Amino acid sequence: MDSTFKTLALLIARLIFGGVFVMAATFKFIDMNATAGYIASAGFPVSQFLAWVAAIFETALAIALLTGAFFSEAALLAAAYILFLALAFHGPSHWSGNQAEFGFFVDHFTFIAGLLFAAVHGPGERLTLRRSLAWKGGRLAA
Repeated sequence: MDSTFKTLALLIARLIFGGVFVMAATFKFIDMNATAGYIASAGFPVSQFLAWVAAIFETALAIALLTGAFFSEAALLAAAYILFLALAFHGPSHWSGNQAEFGFFVDHFTFIAGLLFAAVHGPGERLTLRRSLAWKGGRLAA
């Protein structure tokens, strides 16, 4: 397969992964009280605190996925986080009388599959900030 195509495909995938987390974090920051309410409705305590943790965590994931810095680690953490969200907010206890919740649950696994694939294959040699920059003489140099 042509390396230009691989580079483009990796870039698009990273933009999608990062974009999803940018949007999720943005919606949380825009209405933190609504996010806290949703978290509380799932039965979690200290929902306001958890909403802030989620927004900050999603921001960190977006940065890592978009820049390629700690990409594989971020993709693995994101997959675990998405699994938690699927079970906590759309798991079997939510399916009774609502088939859409089962669909939401299953959709999370396609995202998890993509993140696991990305974690194994990395951000792409020509697209990663971590590989482009190096510490030289106590300073960051290109």
